[in-house]
Amino acid sequence: MSNKQQSTTITLPRGTLDLTYQTNMVVSNRDSEKDNSYQLEDLLGFAQRINPKRAFLFVSKVLGRHIPVAPSTMRHAFTDLANLVPNELPAPILVIGMAETAVGLSAGVHQALQTRYPQALLLNSTRHAQHDENSDPNGADSLLTTFCEDHSHASQHLIYQSSDSVAQEQLLASKTLIMVDDEASTGNTCVNVVTALRNAGLTQLKQVHLTTLVDWSLDQENTNQQTEEVKPARMADRLTGIEFHRHHLLSGAWQWTDAPNPEPITMPSVDTTAAGSQALGHTGNWGRFPTLDSTEGFDKYLSSFQAAFARFNDQKIFNDQKIFDVTQLPKRILVLGSNEFVWLPFLLAEWLEAASQKSDSDTDAIVKFSALTRSPIALGGAITTMLSFSDNYGLGMTNFAYNVEPSDWDLIVLCVETSSDSVDDLWQNLDNVLVVSPTL
Repeated sequence: MSNKQQSTTITLPRGTLDLTYQTNMVVSNRDSEKDNSYQLEDLLGFAQRINPKRAFLFVSKVLGRHIPVAPSTMRHAFTDLANLVPNELPAPILVIGMAETAVGLSAGVHQALQTRYPQALLLNSTRHAQHDENSDPNGADSLLTTFCEDHSHASQHLIYQSSDSVAQEQLLASKTLIMVDDEASTGNTCVNVVTALRNAGLTQLKQVHLTTLVDWSLDQENTNQQTEEVKPARMADRLTGIEFHRHHLLSGAWQWTDAPNPEPITMPSVDTTAAGSQALGHTGNWGRFPTLDSTEGFDKYLSSFQAAFARFNDQKIFNDQKIFDVTQLPKRILVLGSNEFVWLPFLLAEWLEAASQKSDSDTDAIVKFSALTRSPIALGGAITTMLSFSDNYGLGMTNFAYNVEPSDWDLIVLCVETSSDSVDDLWQNLDNVLVVSPTL
């Protein structure tokens, strides 16, 4: 069920973005008396990309990537989106998320779906070349396939298979694909993913469910997003032999008009799928390889945070019963994931939010979540501040943190999957930053 169509115009330095859109009702376990729909201003802000392929960016307010968001707000969006996926889908079911922006979203949707589909697999694309510790000792390639995201600042994606024979058999036998992304525009990425997976051996796919926070591809019959004067065909027509469905919190269409004589821009070099010189520590399996349980390793990760906080705070954090003393947590906490490593950090932020609320119901404690990213975005619009620094993976590229003013927070928990000394001095030199790193 959808509300009436609305329209708005967004003016950015390089042009104007004309939107027509409609909000969609969602089934929620929250207050049933409330109008359970997301308005445009609930979901999105707008900014300018530093990218000649596409000049504008939809900046999510519920994703925890470019704008700090309360973990509870993110969890509601994950669950509401998952609730749009129908029952009785053909099994086996594969939930796949798009790096880097949507890997936390996909894990959240997958976790919510497991109340109905406990055997659904989660698999995220990645731009970080992986070595599976459980793979063939002779070094057999665990890469399943690759695909291209045409409009992205980093277009190449990798998808890995499983070294576990049972999980691998289920992966290849998948009949339903639930593709999770923050937004859809032309549908090209979805088509590219499905084509790559089918060519890699997932030949039994019967249904594809494109599941996004916002879907701008619904007006393809009338779109003026053209390639060589040819309008893109509808996604359903490009996926032959597959039943295609869309699920989203808001939908519509966009039209971009360049400003007269826009200044040329140079995009930073961020399009690489190299492993980087910094080793990745073990943080559990949260989707770079197929998994049923994306929360594997969180208990250990939480203990690592608690021990790190004890050292950082230079106080006795555990009482005589070895229970973490939440009263020592500061009031304003920002948890930062890093690039694709966002799911366990999000779960940590969610735990901190609950712990802060339990410690004293009368406090004004604030916990929010965001992430470091390789996405180059210009200041302006939804992007009010930008920090730039060297990446922690040893790739030699610039990373960014948007809408993060360090002095606004009593504690910034910076979560990385590399060693703590891989973090740029910008973070190391701040006395309110606690780096949480796995044991390598």
